[in-house]
Amino acid sequence: MSQRRGVAVVGVVGAVVLLVGGCGGGAAKKGAGGSKPAAAASAPASASASAPPVMPAVVGQKFADAEALVRQVVSTPVQARGAKAGGVVAPEHGQWEVCSQNPAAGAAVTTGTAVELSLAAPGTSCPAAPGASSKPSAAPKSPSTPPPAPAPTRPKPATEGPTDGSTGGSGAGGSVYYKNCDAAKAAGAAPIRRGQPGYRDALDRDKDGIACDK
Repeated sequence: MSQRRGVAVVGVVGAVVLLVGGCGGGAAKKGAGGSKPAAAASAPASASASAPPVMPAVVGQKFADAEALVRQVVSTPVQARGAKAGGVVAPEHGQWEVCSQNPAAGAAVTTGTAVELSLAAPGTSCPAAPGASSKPSAAPKSPSTPPPAPAPTRPKPATEGPTDGSTGGSGAGGSVYYKNCDAAKAAGAAPIRRGQPGYRDALDRDKDGIACDK
């Protein structure tokens, strides 16, 4: 009887051990492969849009350096023109100074934006405005105006001579004739010396060669 009880107790204990072992193993397997890791956090739906490129400030730089900066934001060739009137640049203008730019610094551009830079040759200054002359030229001298031609002088009309055709006697002075000394004085010709216009013996009362002297 005692032997049967011992066998029964051993059997019960073994069953309990097996039962406990089975439960632990199942839990371990369930813990190892039954659960799945949580899904990783998803990335943001969309990245923020990048700001558009802008035109760099290149005024005052050499063309070669300015062109390198511009080509970082646009793919079209950079147009170079002279800042002086005419817009002509030398074939080698890498060291020319940038006087103005189009588009302006800070303006939004795309890869296809056309860019134009106005340049001044070394040794010259940038003009006040694009296209103007870099060095003011001397003001042209206005042609000197010739002095006006003197007005033609009209000969003083001769006093009417004697009606009898005489020349007024010896020593008469030309065709000028004064009727008397009053007329000569009124004309501002007195006194009249011998040989001067208007002299005649009739007016020289004292025969000293000077008529109308008194």
